[in-house]
Amino acid sequence: MSNIIKDVDSKASEALFGALPDELKILMEGMGQKPYRAAQLANALYSQRVTDLDQVTVFPTALRGQLKEAGYRVGLPEIVQAARSVDGTERYLMRLSDGETVETVWMPDGDGGERGDGSEASLEEEEIEGLEGNVSEFSPEPGRKRDTRNMGALAWSGYRRATICISSQVGCAVNCQFCLTAKLGIKRNLTAGEIAGQVVAVLNRHGIKIGKDRINLVFMGMGEPFLNYESFIRSVTILSKHIGIPESRMTVSTSGIEPAIRRFAQEPIRPKLALSLNASNDRVREEVMPITRKWKIAELLEAVKTIPLSKREWVTFEYVLLGGVNDQPEHAREVLELLKGLRAKVNLIVWNPGPGIAYTQPQPEDVAVFQKMLIESGMPAYIRRPRGRDIYAACGQLKRTVESPEAALLVGIVPAASPSM
Repeated sequence: MSNIIKDVDSKASEALFGALPDELKILMEGMGQKPYRAAQLANALYSQRVTDLDQVTVFPTALRGQLKEAGYRVGLPEIVQAARSVDGTERYLMRLSDGETVETVWMPDGDGGERGDGSEASLEEEEIEGLEGNVSEFSPEPGRKRDTRNMGALAWSGYRRATICISSQVGCAVNCQFCLTAKLGIKRNLTAGEIAGQVVAVLNRHGIKIGKDRINLVFMGMGEPFLNYESFIRSVTILSKHIGIPESRMTVSTSGIEPAIRRFAQEPIRPKLALSLNASNDRVREEVMPITRKWKIAELLEAVKTIPLSKREWVTFEYVLLGGVNDQPEHAREVLELLKGLRAKVNLIVWNPGPGIAYTQPQPEDVAVFQKMLIESGMPAYIRRPRGRDIYAACGQLKRTVESPEAALLVGIVPAASPSM
């Protein structure tokens, strides 16, 4: 069994993290072991979150040695660089087995992206931050006291939940014109183990206890998840069934891969969907998102309609506001027309600037008018809070900062070792 994971290359195939229990069973049987050894290994990988085979102490030394001699290892991505924002956000450079790197972001208290989507995470946003209705303020109510009793590691750090933003590809092929990641082009897809492994590396860093601490996941980092569909879905299975983060606490963002949206609608285990709309008509969308040449807005909306939403589930439409491009009242009216009849909410994202990108941020008054027009017409609309903008960790800013040291120097680099909680 030298090919448990078949996503990338021989180095990735030696990683045990990412293998499903049935695959581990085949591996153990191939080494002359009883089936219960596979269950022990799965527990070590996904519940204990070991980082090295020597930590699988339930295995005899000889069996651990046999695995290592055969070339197997846990294979989690390694945090090799970390930067901390003034708002507490942390951006990690993750090194993979072949030396490639991706970025992952930790956001204490999240960014408000879940508000209004009907999920448990949405209710927590309102409960913890004292939010009511379609307001755009993100700070807790004046004088509101946080109850941090029985909240585990998160409470010790002064927050009550956190969101981890995960990458799915090294680079990105979609070429959205407002996004720094697009400048990298595409190097390769990540394996399911590399996708889910980012989460475990961050959980380990912060000492998070699954089931006690409130963790949300967003597949919104580098890459287009639906262009790495098999690995993305497999990672969801690993994260939900084996690590214990329910899919209701996960959101996947897509630029709009129409066939994959329809396939996604049929999945038995399915995160919430966020479609990056970013324009109110095909002409503007094609300018900022060239992928529109392949799939028009109408096609994407028809695909979204095939998703069987749960009773309280809403589809999120992300809308990056670009100054003078898509942020005027006529654009708001067109968005309302597009989304009429859909169980939808809109997350408005004020564009996060980056070097070499020729857009400008919208005027605050234009943002306010745009949101007000949507809300007054009955469309829930929220302004997503930017997190980590000063360290290039905000939406559209991830760019593998090992190649851009000037971004890392905006704040001090913090050690890539677990902090004391």
